[in-house]
Amino acid sequence: MTDTLHGTSKLPVPTTSVAEHWKALPNWARWALMAAAGVLILTIVQSFSGTDLLTTPNASSGMLRWAMPILLAGLGGLFSERVGVINIGLEGMMIMGTWCGAIGAFEFGPWGGLICGLIGGALGGLLHAIATVQFGVDHIISGVAINILAPGLARFLSDRFFPQRGGSISQSPRVDGLGTFTVPGLSQLFEKIDGWGIFFLSDMAGLLEGLVTDIRYFTLFGLLLVPASAWLLFRTRLGLRLRICGENPKAGESLGVNIYLHKYLGVVVSGAFAGLAGAFIVIELTGLYRGGQTNGRGFIALAALIFGNWRASGVMVGAMLFGYPFAISLNDFDETGSGVATRALLLVVAIGLAAYAIFAYRKDAAKPGLAAQAAGVAGDSATSDKSFMKSPTDSYVSGVAKLGGPNVMLATVLASITFLWYLLTDRAADWVPNTMPYALVLVVLIFASQSLKAPAAAGQAYRRGEA
Repeated sequence: MTDTLHGTSKLPVPTTSVAEHWKALPNWARWALMAAAGVLILTIVQSFSGTDLLTTPNASSGMLRWAMPILLAGLGGLFSERVGVINIGLEGMMIMGTWCGAIGAFEFGPWGGLICGLIGGALGGLLHAIATVQFGVDHIISGVAINILAPGLARFLSDRFFPQRGGSISQSPRVDGLGTFTVPGLSQLFEKIDGWGIFFLSDMAGLLEGLVTDIRYFTLFGLLLVPASAWLLFRTRLGLRLRICGENPKAGESLGVNIYLHKYLGVVVSGAFAGLAGAFIVIELTGLYRGGQTNGRGFIALAALIFGNWRASGVMVGAMLFGYPFAISLNDFDETGSGVATRALLLVVAIGLAAYAIFAYRKDAAKPGLAAQAAGVAGDSATSDKSFMKSPTDSYVSGVAKLGGPNVMLATVLASITFLWYLLTDRAADWVPNTMPYALVLVVLIFASQSLKAPAAAGQAYRRGEA
């Protein structure tokens, strides 16, 4: 562009978009901002939903407690899939961890139960590794076989051990936990701020109070495994060798990496983590072994793994997300069976789906090719003989179909249905809390899996020398 008065050209001033500013932030800052935004939504929703249970210390502490088995099993799935072995047998390995954790805690105390649960799950991982790595059995078939074998084996062993120790064929005697601790100073500070009753600030303090009060030592151990796993996989030579097994094992073999050894190691570690998850259920959640107490958490852990894009920090976020509805339901459905707080979660889900639809639409609208296609739809409709039959809504729907595709449309429909459900009910039914985490898993897999990248060689058979 030329200035007519001075004859000089004006160059456009480069601008930085909000998205570019967001990408420039470090990961911890982005996670913190997203967490603060989530708490703000919870605060707004509960302010006119007739409940205060969404941001209490019990909500956050319960979320942490119920998320821990999902987190540990998800980390197990992370190690297995990073070496290229799909492990849907996490549920069965968790079951072995529950039984071994119970017998170990009864005989040797809670730390003995932790070690025995780890060993029990690792044995399940070793079985999966022998079948898939050594003999080339399909990974899904091997995982399903372990999920079928584990409950029957646990029941058989229970019949041989627990009745003689004061239990039964389906239940162990009571076992002790590892104990709890409170972070001094922070707990009292957050409790004081929570008592002020200030909008958002007190709600944030209430949630933080639950995260630093009466923390179980087992929980702290599980949380420390997250940075340890990330460091091992992405900052060490061993982690590089493990990951090359899941990305390009033939290239790793040509560089002298023992692919079989590292695949065995990854799958056995995967089983050990799943066994720890089972031991946590016995030692910290229930205080005893009971048949069927894993309740499908191994499969939810796989969903958390996918949601977390095969990274340790993402697995933790997914585990917290799936554990939160369980925590709310414990306090919501008491002897009165209110269900008000769970109903409020329906509005939170509707807001999340609507936000996803808007974000996906705007993201695709920024792509030149798709934007041109959408504009073409509008232009064609405006110049066609039937343009008088097209309303602005029809043009918008056509644009959405071009830009966002079925995901945007599906998110919009689900958000509308969930919002209507919230408006037409006074309280949630007692079956909603038990089904919401599983429904949430399906929703997350539908919308998140489109932009995620699994290890390239996950699920593929490998034979030495084929390179």
